[in-house]
Amino acid sequence: MPPSELMPIGVFARRSGLTPSALRFYADSGLLRPAETDPVSGYRYYRPDQVARAVALRRLRAIGMPLTAVEAVLAADPEEASRLIDEHLAKVLGDAAAARRKAALLQSSLADGVPSRPIAALKGPVLADAVEQVLTATVREPGLPVLGGLRIEVTHEAVTLTATDRYRLSTRTLVPAEPATTVWAGTVDGDELRAAAAEIRRSPLVRIEATPHAIRLRRTAREDQEDQGDLHCGLLSEEFPDYRLMLASLGEATTRATVSKDVFLRALEDHPEERITLRLTDHGTHVMPPGDDHPETPLRATVTGRPLSVSFELTTLYPAVSTALGPDVMLDLRGPDQPATIRSADRGDLTTVAMPIKPEGPSA
Repeated sequence: MPPSELMPIGVFARRSGLTPSALRFYADSGLLRPAETDPVSGYRYYRPDQVARAVALRRLRAIGMPLTAVEAVLAADPEEASRLIDEHLAKVLGDAAAARRKAALLQSSLADGVPSRPIAALKGPVLADAVEQVLTATVREPGLPVLGGLRIEVTHEAVTLTATDRYRLSTRTLVPAEPATTVWAGTVDGDELRAAAAEIRRSPLVRIEATPHAIRLRRTAREDQEDQGDLHCGLLSEEFPDYRLMLASLGEATTRATVSKDVFLRALEDHPEERITLRLTDHGTHVMPPGDDHPETPLRATVTGRPLSVSFELTTLYPAVSTALGPDVMLDLRGPDQPATIRSADRGDLTTVAMPIKPEGPSA
C-alpha cells in the first residue's frame, strides 16, 4: 500500500479511540498488528480498514472482556460473536450479584455496632411492588445523582415513596403493617433499593431501620426459610426536589378521562411513533396518527370537561399507565402545556405526574 494511504499511529489512535500505548500493547499481543513498521525507526502505520477492528476491540475491552475472549469474538461470525458477548455479560452480572450478596453480609457484620432506629414495618411483597413502581420515574444523570434515588417519608400513619426524573414524578403512599413510632425522611440509592426488591418480596414483613448513612432492611423469614440477614441501602446526601410544592401548585383539571388500562396500553404499544398525541372530546379519546395516511385509534373512554389535544413522549406516558393500579386509568389534564396527573380510577395511593410536550406538525 502506498505510504500516503497509511496512517501513523497517532492519527490511527485518534480515529479508533485507543491510545498509542494501547495500540502498542495490542500489537505485541497479536490482536491488532500494524500494517507496516518502519525497519529503521520502528514507527508503526495502520490501514484505514483496520479502524473498525480497533473500535470493536476498544468496545469489547470497555465491557471488561479478557483478551482471550476478545480474540475469539473478533474472529467469529456475527451470530457467534453475539453469543460470546451474551456469555460474557451473564458472567459479569453473576459476579456482580455475588459481590453484592457478599457486600451485604459484610455490611451486616460491620453494622452490628452502628446505632439504628426503627422507622417503619411493611409487608414485603407490598413494599417490593411499590419500590418497583415508583422507581420507573428515576433517571441516571451524573450531575444529579438524587434523580436516581427514591425518597422515603415516614409519618405515624403512612409511608410515602417518591421519585422524579424532572419530566415525570411518581409517588405512592403505603399503610404500615404496624403503627410507626417516629417521623423520618431520607433519599435512598435507587439502584441498591431496586436490587433489594427481589429479596424483600419473599419476606412476609420487612422492618426498616435508619442509620446515619443507610437504611437497614430487616427481613422476617417464613417458617420454611432460613434467616438470610439484613439488607443495606445507602442514603444520598443531595437535597431531593421539593415535589410537594410542585404538587400544591397544580391547577384544577380542566379535562378528565377514564379509560381501560389494558386497552390504553395496547394502543400505546401499537403506536408507530415515539411521541403520542391524545385527542379528547365528548365522544371519547383518540390516539392521533403520526401523519394523514393513518387513521386515528379510538379508545372507549369517559371524558368530562373541555375538549383537548395533548402530546407526550412514549417513554414518559407508557410507564405512568403501566404502573397504575386497578383495571381503569384516570387522566386529569390541565392543558397541552401543563402537568397531567395519571392514577387509578378507584385507588389514589399511586399517582404519577407527567409533563406533556409540544406537538409536532402544522397544528403545533
